[in-house]
Amino acid sequence: MEHDVRYMMIMQVSPEAAALAAETLDMDEIVALMGAYNEELQKAGVLLSGEGLSDAEEGFRVDFSTTPPVVTDGPFAEAREVFTGFWILEVSSREEAEHWARKCPLGPGVALEVRRVQEVADLGLDADNEWIAKEQEWRAANS
Repeated sequence: MEHDVRYMMIMQVSPEAAALAAETLDMDEIVALMGAYNEELQKAGVLLSGEGLSDAEEGFRVDFSTTPPVVTDGPFAEAREVFTGFWILEVSSREEAEHWARKCPLGPGVALEVRRVQEVADLGLDADNEWIAKEQEWRAANS
């Protein structure tokens, strides 16, 4: 690979798909399909991280439109789809990220939003910026 790029794949599930899955899908089968997919990502050397998220009822949103910010407990009625999990991939290109996203074993009512993770260089700041240096130190200490 020339220059690796990180992408986040965010799983979005419609309320209808979530309700249908709860009624009709076998959790062991889902875990097996996702496990095989995650194993394929690992073997290809592109998986950096992946997690499932708890139900939106357990979450909250912080809106900074006012001072002080307003905290709203989930679920979020204004959200058409709910984020239920994510993967962070390190790949050589957008095309490779798309390849892996297309292979994800998902069905109707579920979508992946795929976004490139910005790098420090994308910010256009000088390397001697105090906060950029601290960020790079933190990343090095946690890698």
